[in-house]
Amino acid sequence: MTYNRLLLILSLSLAFLIGLSLCTGRVTGVSWPGWDLETQLILWEIRLPRTLLALLCGTVLALSGAVLQGLLRNPLADAGVLGVSSTAALSSVCAIYFGFSASGLFTPVAGIIGAMLGLLALVMIVGSEAGIVMIILAGAAINSFSSALTALALNMAPNPFAVQDILFWLMGSFEHRTLQHFYLAAPPALLGMALLFSVSRSLDVLSLGENTARSMGVRLQKVQWVAGLGVALAVGASVAVSGVIGFVGLVVPHMLRPFTEWRPGRLLLPSALAGASLMLLTDIAVRCLPPGPELRVGVITALLGGPFFLWLLRHLRKAEALV
Repeated sequence: MTYNRLLLILSLSLAFLIGLSLCTGRVTGVSWPGWDLETQLILWEIRLPRTLLALLCGTVLALSGAVLQGLLRNPLADAGVLGVSSTAALSSVCAIYFGFSASGLFTPVAGIIGAMLGLLALVMIVGSEAGIVMIILAGAAINSFSSALTALALNMAPNPFAVQDILFWLMGSFEHRTLQHFYLAAPPALLGMALLFSVSRSLDVLSLGENTARSMGVRLQKVQWVAGLGVALAVGASVAVSGVIGFVGLVVPHMLRPFTEWRPGRLLLPSALAGASLMLLTDIAVRCLPPGPELRVGVITALLGGPFFLWLLRHLRKAEALV
């Protein structure tokens, strides 16, 4: 399959899923929208925000995973490597814990601030001349510490309702989101995606090795921090409005890499399109389930991504054995 044909198929699939998402209801299943007032309210106030946020978050998570895997030359890398997802989640959890979530949009704002603070902490720990290994280790430390603080907030929550709110938010969902959430998340997410796409050529060169990349004029530290800032902005905005949704950034790039000639730079756009499609498809599946408590999107992606992750580890182990 040629690269242009791949983009065409992914674009058409995404357009179809956008239309299907707008026509899919939580209770009645798939229904074509009419023109009465009730249906218009459902379409504009419920389905459109969910569709836009699923589109944005899927794009962000898959694109970030593709960039980090190419930058770190690590097939297991995703947004959690830098600790951005965990610090964004911690900040939003703190907003819920202290009761600020009642103000509506304060929780998403807190998530974005937390992502930026996580990146700042990473810079302060490793400095501006850090290598890839140091960045991974520092990100793992930040991720572990943030997760511990999140668990502490759950343990110290003043009442069971706060615990329930925190747990439901951490599972990841687009339920009860509004267009205001999208308007809040879109600017930092789009800026982050622009930064991530800007390093596509450098990722292709880095695949030849760091020394070769430097000889071709690639400034490795600059690429690292441009990509890091892009991931912080984009993933922070995504986590802030949807909660923690895992494995999208890990699974999607691996599915598409054989169709992009194994070039990290060419992988970015297909990953963005496929990530958006996967998130929309998951949210549509959630809405088509029988009436009752809505299953969280993050739970579905974990159920799909967990076995894939184990398969990938086994595949990498076999590859190392052959070498």
